[in-house]
Parts: sequence; structure tokens; C-alpha cells
Amino acid sequence: MPLPFLTADRDLDLDPGAVDAAALPHDEPGHWRRPYRPGPWRVGAAAVLLLLASFVLLSAMIIAMAGSLPGAAVCALVGALMIALALRLLRVGLWVSAQGLRQVNLLRTVTEPWSAVASVRTRQQPVRWLGLPRTVQGQALVIERTGGERLRTLVTDHNGDFLSRPEAFERAADVLEAWAAEHRD
Repeated sequence: MPLPFLTADRDLDLDPGAVDAAALPHDEPGHWRRPYRPGPWRVGAAAVLLLLASFVLLSAMIIAMAGSLPGAAVCALVGALMIALALRLLRVGLWVSAQGLRQVNLLRTVTEPWSAVASVRTRQQPVRWLGLPRTVQGQALVIERTGGERLRTLVTDHNGDFLSRPEAFERAADVLEAWAAEHRD
């Protein structure tokens, strides 16, 4: 039974040469899609945040029943912020559509039309390990604009999506490069 949320990787798992045939194996190129699955580190961090949010919301309910409504409101607000942070953490990454390339960071989103993207390629360089300040030597997907400046490096082989999954990084980089080559022309 195919799972709809795995559409970006499902067909590519069957045939690694399918990248050349179609940049992304889905029927709706006008919709924004992430061409790779969120990694286990990203999903695990979001799950821990959601678990903590459930405890905070439970404490808000207990505080409200005890009669301290301002304290309950603060706890409920903190819980809602934790849920929003967990959901935003799951959306972080590169998204593509026929309109362009969208880079979703934790606090901001940058959208570039394909005409403004000069190149998408992988490069060996120091990369952040799980987004922390510590850097290690690894591969990064570098996106250069037509003006010469680069977008912030978001997809690396040591980030939350691809740590200890080098094949998934290579496949995602190939798909993103193929998608860019197809729509830039």
C-alpha cells in the first residue's frame, strides 16, 4: 500500500536511474513538494517537542482547575508555541515546484523563481553537524543565484535529514539538481 506522504522517495527507491526520467515522481508539478523525507533526527526532535508540549498543556489544565487562570493561560501559550515550533521544525528544508525553489528555515522562508537560480550542485566543504555550531567536513547542496550570491546552505549530509544516511543525501541532491536543470531552461 503506497503512503502518500512518501511520494518523493517511493518511486526513486525502486529505480535509482529514475532521476533522469522525471525530476520528481508526482503528478502535480505546480504544488510545493519536498523531494526527500524528513530524517529521523528531525522527526525525533519534533516528537520530543510535542511530548513536552503535551506535559505543558496538561499542567495548564491542572493549573486552571486549581483556580489560577493567568498561570494556566501562560502555560497554554507556552504549549501552543512548542507545538508551532515542532511543526515548523518538520517543514524545514528545500521545497520545489514549477514556480521555483523554496528554502524553509526555522524562522524565515526564501522563495526564488527558477529564473533567479544559476546553479544547484553538491560541494565538499565544512558543514554544521545537526545544525549545531560544531563543523565537520562533508557535502553540502549549494544553490547560487544569478546575481552571484548563494542561498544559505540548508541541505548537507550531516543535517537532521541526512545524518548517517549518505544514500538518501545523494538521491535528494540528484533529484534537486535534475529538477533545477529541468525548470531553469
